[in-house]
Amino acid sequence: MTVRALVFDVFGTLVDWRSGVAREAARLLAPVAPDLDAGAFADAWRAQYNPSMETVRSGARPYVDLDTLQAESLPGVLAQFGIAGVSEAVQRELVQAWHRLDAWPEVPDALRRLREKHLLAPVSNGPVRLMADLARRNGLVFDAVLGAGYSRDYKPKPALYRDAVAAFGFAPGETMMVAAHSNDLAAAAGHGLATAHIARPHEHGPAGGEAAPTVPVTHAARDLADLADRLGC
Repeated sequence: MTVRALVFDVFGTLVDWRSGVAREAARLLAPVAPDLDAGAFADAWRAQYNPSMETVRSGARPYVDLDTLQAESLPGVLAQFGIAGVSEAVQRELVQAWHRLDAWPEVPDALRRLREKHLLAPVSNGPVRLMADLARRNGLVFDAVLGAGYSRDYKPKPALYRDAVAAFGFAPGETMMVAAHSNDLAAAAGHGLATAHIARPHEHGPAGGEAAPTVPVTHAARDLADLADRLGC
């Protein structure tokens, strides 16, 4: 079956979240934490990501967007690092760090190539405004913004994958989920989507990342440019 739409995980797959959050944390917290291990701070904040979303996925609370969840988890991360005296304004700016991430180097050009033959959309846990900000910052061009803000839930809940297929009106096998995370791809495959793994061995800095998928996939690519080559773009 010919793939007609590509839908993308964003954090880690298209953008380097760790370096961007570390950069902004170092800058914004320098007055109160000049010796901050900014990479460790980014890791600790990211570690709150899934527990925060699980409160929504489990039905314990109605849908709230990721910016709200990040703002709620930030004070605990600051306390973990012994950082006090951070104003509300600076905390709001720290949450905006997730809107100022840089794409991996090959991504903008590879997306342009892929868009010549496919419809493209993010299927991210980030809200629409965050996706728009990342797209504008990095020159990423999408045909729609899908994901948590569209489906009002968080991956790997079925709605995100089913809605991604329904949004463009193609068959599940004509829609390919592209991600650097095997668990995301396994969930997508469970709903009939084609899958492409993008190797991001440096996603977590010294802790590494997925250099290869741990589940069966349609394509296993070195990076997004390699996927464009494999799809004949």
